[in-house]
Order: sequence, then structure tokens, then C-alpha cells
Amino acid sequence: MITVTNISLQFSDRKLFEDVNIKFTPGNCYGLIGANGAGKSTFLKVLEGSVQPTTGSVTLGPNERMATLKQNHFDYEDNTVLETVIMGHKRLFEIMQEKDAIYMKADFSDEDGVRAAELEGEFAELDGWEAEPEAATLLQGLNVPESLHDTKMGELTAGQKVKVLLAQALFGKPDVLLLDEPTNGLDSRSIAWLEEFLINFENTVIVVSHDRHFLNKVCTHMADLDFSKIQLYVGNYDFWLESSQLATKLQSDQNTKKEEKIKELQDFIARFSANASKSKQATSRKKMLDKITLDDIQPSSRRYPFVGFQPEREIGNDVLRLENISKTIDGKKILDNISFSLNKEDKVAFIANNDITTTTLFKIIMGEMEPDTGTVSWGITTSQAYLPKDSSSEFSQDMPILDWLRQFASKEEDDNTFLRSFLGRMLFSGEEVMKPVSVLSGGEKVRCMLSKMMLSKANVLVLDDPTNHLDLESITSLNNGLMSFKGAMLFASHDHQFIQTLANRIIAVSNKGCVDRSEITYDDFLENKDIQKQLDGLFSE
Repeated sequence: MITVTNISLQFSDRKLFEDVNIKFTPGNCYGLIGANGAGKSTFLKVLEGSVQPTTGSVTLGPNERMATLKQNHFDYEDNTVLETVIMGHKRLFEIMQEKDAIYMKADFSDEDGVRAAELEGEFAELDGWEAEPEAATLLQGLNVPESLHDTKMGELTAGQKVKVLLAQALFGKPDVLLLDEPTNGLDSRSIAWLEEFLINFENTVIVVSHDRHFLNKVCTHMADLDFSKIQLYVGNYDFWLESSQLATKLQSDQNTKKEEKIKELQDFIARFSANASKSKQATSRKKMLDKITLDDIQPSSRRYPFVGFQPEREIGNDVLRLENISKTIDGKKILDNISFSLNKEDKVAFIANNDITTTTLFKIIMGEMEPDTGTVSWGITTSQAYLPKDSSSEFSQDMPILDWLRQFASKEEDDNTFLRSFLGRMLFSGEEVMKPVSVLSGGEKVRCMLSKMMLSKANVLVLDDPTNHLDLESITSLNNGLMSFKGAMLFASHDHQFIQTLANRIIAVSNKGCVDRSEITYDDFLENKDIQKQLDGLFSE
């Protein structure tokens, strides 16, 4: 258990938290949510002790241990993978080192024998004999093969390091587990394994994530950081989202009778109670949901951008054809013999074991990179809009957002009133439109790129990891906007719900070819055993 008492954090120019009082209890997983910049990651740092609050205190239960997901991938370059995982339990690793040092002494003394016996006793109490098997099991669950377990961290790829540091946080059954964006960089199989691990985890978990499917799957509570306070809500992210929207609706409709409001709330709660996650937490969650009253649900201060794509021209039957595309970069084959045709109603999700694979494919499709072999042919009725994974080159000029967007407006749209209104719907209001594009955050740049794409009125959208850098509100708006899009779409994403709600076709690509399945949902794709066997061959090293 972790108890937060009267926590406030004041910086020189703003207040992040004020008088926060919460108990995070065992057996529950708390999703910490809030708008970008609200202070979610900072709050986790306050909990772990790396940031000192202005007022208040954070206390753990007696003899309890906290584990956090480390963000620096270069801290353990000279350690082996297995050592790095075990280092997640600091005391256990210290005992192992001291014990090994004593046994390696050439002049082993009686005092050394007494000390070794003490260490062996503590080692056993901490389940030290199970340390290496447990670490290996965690790594294998996260798709880090046994052949890498004795490898130095400095020899791993960035994606492999992410998995090892996650295994480090999970190691040793910590009493409190703090996870900041744990699904970043994980493949779908590793995410599914992590979901099951957390569902069955018996202690306290506090997680920050922009993955809505992940939050819905693992969370028993949402901890909403809003108005410099943190309010706890029973249920997963979808329950919080719909309840906060319901509260806003009820608050704005002052003429509705209270009885009608209560009836609407009861119906809403009953529906979510019936559809609660089928994990072992479901029964207790339903009991808690049944106790919610009208006053328990509060409106949110969140703002949602408007995202809507309207093609100027209807797309024809001939959309896109790729024939025998192959590409090698720096001596490593990235794509091999990729062929497919795109139909006018296709919404295709591309998946791969490495982001460089899908990014390379999209660059080739959009003419930004030449393939080693093969051809790309676009239909004459198509017009394309592209959101690259890295759009920094689009913002190198030192000009205001308003003038930057003006470059992509038609003559009819080249009007300050129109452009300001357009940007306002994308949450750039007032004088914010005069902010230089060179200083924009990652999320602001993506919202600018989406604005550019909307003005293009293209009938084919190509989006490379579009939810990257976006907050949950912008992801929800983008997801809804794309669901209404009438053209064709190619996209890569790590967001399960994004893929599940948009894709009617899944194409997995690698340096060994591709697996292409039409008229199938993402969930069905992942659950199909025959497809998974094909993916095992496609993605094997």
C-alpha cells in the first residue's frame, strides 16, 4: 500500500498538485490519466522519491518495496541481460554480489564464513534461489529469447532494452509497481503477456499509459489528475470517459429533472457493470460500481480537438499496387518481395516486429525513398496525405502556426478568420496561433500535421504511428475522425483499440515477405492460430 498525504507541488510559474490525499491499495491497478502537461510523470516521480513535493509526504507500508520502470536505456550497458533484471530487487542483488565476492576469496576466514551464512539466510528469505528462473521467465514472456540472457545490455537493440527494463521493474514481486508508458516499444504479443501479468498481480500498480485498450484491460481504478487534484474513480478508462461525458451533459442540462438524471446514471452503471472485464477483479469491481451515486461522477476539464477528413474527390477502383518491393539499409535487409494491391474501401493496418520496417515501407510508398527492387503505382483518381513518424523537418522554419498552416490552404481558405477558427478546433486558440512552429511539442506538431492533412482533402491517408505524442483526448478524436473517413487508409500503430476499430485488413511485413489478411478484425487476426504460426516464421530472427 502507498499513502499520499497532503501532497502539493509548486513550480515558480505554475502549481501541478494541491493537497492530494490518496491511498493506493493492494490488488488494484490504478491508471493515472490527465491532459498532456498535467503532471502525470512528475507525480510518479514524487511517489518514487526522485522529486520532492512542496508539501506533504508519501509513505509505504512496513518493509514494503517499490519498483519503477527505468527510462534511461543506457544505465546498464556493461551488465548482462539477466543481471539487469535481477538488479530490479536492489537488496537481493547486493546480497548476491557480496556472497559471490566472499566465496571467491583465496583466504576465506571464519569471519567470512559467519558473514556468508548470514547472507545465505537472507538470500533464502528473499527467494534468491528462484531469482534467475524468475528473471528468465519474465524475459521470455516479453519475447527476449534465452540466447540473449547472458548478452551485455550494450549489445541489444533499443527495443530489446525496453523489454529488459520492464522485466526489471516486474522482477521480485514488488509491493508497489510504478509504470510510466510500459507498452511503448512493445510488440502485440509482449503487450498481451504484460496485460495478463498485471491482471494477476496481487499487489499495487500505478500506471501511466496512452493505450486505451491496455488501460481498459488492466485497470480497476482511474486516478484522474485534473484541476490540480487527483480524483479516484472505480472502473476502467472507458467507464471514466463515458461517465465524465455524462456528467458534463447532465451539468449543462439544468432543466432535466434529478430523477431523470439518476435513472440515466443507473442505466449507464448497470451497462458497464454487466460488461466489466472478465478478469478475477470483475466481481469486486462490479460491487464498487453498484455503489456509485450521482455525486461521485464529475465533469472533466479536458478539451477534445475536432478531427474530420472530407475527401474532395471520390476514389476510383484503382488505388495502389506494390510489386516485389525489397529494401536493404546499411547492409541489413528490411523488406523482401512485398506485393499487394489496395482497394478503395481498404483500411489497412501494417504491423511489424520493428518500426523501421513499416516506416521504410511508407517512405517507399510515398516516394521519399527508392526501393532496391520493385514498383509502386498509384491510381490516377487518388490524392494522398501523409503523416510521417518523424515530422520534424516540416517545422524547421521559424514562422507562426497561422502562417505555417496558410501554406496548405486553398485560395478560398486563405483567410485569417477561417484559419484561426480551424486552428481553434485543433486546440490552438487566441494568441497560441502565433507561436513559432520551431518550438512546438511533439503533440502540437502532430495536431498541426493533422490540420494540414484535413486541408488537403485527400482520398487516401497514410499514417505512420499517428497516436505517437498525442494525449488520450486527441487519440480519441483522431480515432473517431478516421472511423468516419470515406476514403482508403494505410496506417501503422501500436494502439490496439485504434487498429481494432479502424482496420478491415491486416498486413504483417518483414524481411521475409508479408502475411496479408482481408475482412478480419485485429482481435481475430491475433487469435487465429494458423495466422500466428505464419507470423512466427515471418518474424523469426
